[in-house]
Amino acid sequence: MRLFLLPISTRRSLIYCQRLNNQLSSETTYVDRLTARASNTWLRWEKAEKGWRTGWQRKVTHYGNKLFETIPHEEWGLKSIPPLSKRRKDEELKGKKEVEVIFPASVIAEDKVKLALREFAGDERQALHTKWMWATIISMPLSAPAALIPVLPNIPFFYMVFRAWSHWRARSGSRHIDFLLDNRLLKFTTSSKLQLAYEAGGLDVSMKQLDHDVGEFREEDPKPISKPNAETDMERMLLTQSNGGLVSELLDVPELEEHLQRAIKQVEKALRADKELQEEKQDLDNVNKQGEPKR
Repeated sequence: MRLFLLPISTRRSLIYCQRLNNQLSSETTYVDRLTARASNTWLRWEKAEKGWRTGWQRKVTHYGNKLFETIPHEEWGLKSIPPLSKRRKDEELKGKKEVEVIFPASVIAEDKVKLALREFAGDERQALHTKWMWATIISMPLSAPAALIPVLPNIPFFYMVFRAWSHWRARSGSRHIDFLLDNRLLKFTTSSKLQLAYEAGGLDVSMKQLDHDVGEFREEDPKPISKPNAETDMERMLLTQSNGGLVSELLDVPELEEHLQRAIKQVEKALRADKELQEEKQDLDNVNKQGEPKR
């Protein structure tokens, strides 16, 4: 497998795991097969024709996809990391598998990458997913009345099952990262293409021009750009909707685009909310100052 650590803003990053082709067939578990079957069913529902027999399937997927967009991108990213089975643990300890971490060195230093991974693998993150996994499981009986609705399946129950599985899978991914860090099984690698995508930013840069630039770009000597200081600088976006797709295209990982677009939307929304909150506090402070009696 291969890990990508992609800064979305100066303080928030996306983690994503690409499972290599030669691993997919040999490491497929029962849970993976069940997950794939559920995904295929969902895709079939999305393409269902309109009508009273199957029209409800399209509505379920429409509103379901909106719910999925609210799930934190950190959870989606951790879910992409396979659980740490005994077989995988033995193989990784024996050095049969090299786990590569790809990141843009021109944007984030290697020591910051390690700190970000520690946050994804930390006790707080694992406790969060454990808490909500059990909370969702305990809440499942509350969906029982929905089973009385004729024709339609018990959608609330299946959604709770999905959320419980999602938290379990995210916790498993977090534990896997923790294992890799503790045993120093990660190889940190920079990517010239990835760095160029970040440098492109919101500019209108063609793929042809970027391919030309990549040929002139030396990975061992990345073009320096101002690295953000997450502790002192105001948080700002490093990826936008425009160059988010460019990252996945340059890396030749098409499935990464959906994760990037979701993460970018969520971080942009969070930054807007923070800005509005700061403006409200500033307005309130100004009102209080104006109301103070002059001495």
